[in-house]
Amino acid sequence: MSSPAPLSNDPILITGVAGFIGFTVARQLLAQGHAVLGIDNLNDYYDPKLKRARLAQLQQPAFEFQALDVANWDRVQTLFDQTKPRYVVHLAAQAGVRYAMSNPKAYSDSNLAGSSAILEACRIHKVKHLVFASSSSVYGGNQKVPFSECDAVDHPVSFYAASKRSNELMAHSYSHLYNLPITMLRYFTVYGPWGRPDMAIWKFTDAMLRGQPIDVYAQGRLSRDFTFVEDAAHATIELLKRPSARIATSDPATWRTEGPATSWAPFETFNVGRRDPVTVNELIALLEAATGHTALRNEMPMQAGDVEKTSADTSKLAAAIGFEPRTSLADGLQQFVRWFREYRDLR
Repeated sequence: MSSPAPLSNDPILITGVAGFIGFTVARQLLAQGHAVLGIDNLNDYYDPKLKRARLAQLQQPAFEFQALDVANWDRVQTLFDQTKPRYVVHLAAQAGVRYAMSNPKAYSDSNLAGSSAILEACRIHKVKHLVFASSSSVYGGNQKVPFSECDAVDHPVSFYAASKRSNELMAHSYSHLYNLPITMLRYFTVYGPWGRPDMAIWKFTDAMLRGQPIDVYAQGRLSRDFTFVEDAAHATIELLKRPSARIATSDPATWRTEGPATSWAPFETFNVGRRDPVTVNELIALLEAATGHTALRNEMPMQAGDVEKTSADTSKLAAAIGFEPRTSLADGLQQFVRWFREYRDLR
């Protein structure tokens, strides 16, 4: 486990700062005494009121927000010209597996064009470290579990997954060509207070508190590696402090190509998960305990673009930063339900 490098006193740029993970990363950085410059386009994929409520929680002198779409190349370049960030956490993305089936353009605009604009700006301004969100969805149809960074990820089963795998390839090319330190994070089903309304935990909690049925796919046998958002944000910040170094070679004969987890470039990929998958049926039971309500189930077949199981091998993350998940799923769900009850009364 390497020692962290101190972050500069310059504001840390977070894209997608009004999003779930971006907001939590910003809040932790501010609590640690760092200045944060956040950007977000505040789109209406889900209620922008939630995004604005997150931003309201961040307001303090060390936080600056600009409404900006990363797909707007000119505005991204202007922002970098004016602020010259040294560290960038790129979390802006169009999320959601199933939404991609009806609106693929949103993924092309944000995940592909927007990420290209961020990569190019980081190149021009010689950013010290770019931490870049990927997703466990890139593992697609893989059958071997737990999923390891060493596994091939060549068979995405959703356009969202394909866009995030494309981001990894785009980032590696920039890292190689321009000696740009980049760390890709494959987040596994992040949940917690201030979470996303399109995710199962929010939908289940909302329906159960209202006495309405929940849609349960594939008899609830699907399993996920649920990661508490504060744990995911902590790992993100610790990795931000540890940019990778380039292998001292320009000779193609000495490039390390033993597998997806190795590179001669200053490029790393990490799973960020809890490494403790549970079935949807187990999740529902824990939510019943947390809410005090019994779920009314509407049994549904498995959906297109879904996968049977996600499970993170986090041994590489543990070796790099000593990462150990701090929050059990039961405790995390209790925290989410408490927050959700308060938030629902405020809406």
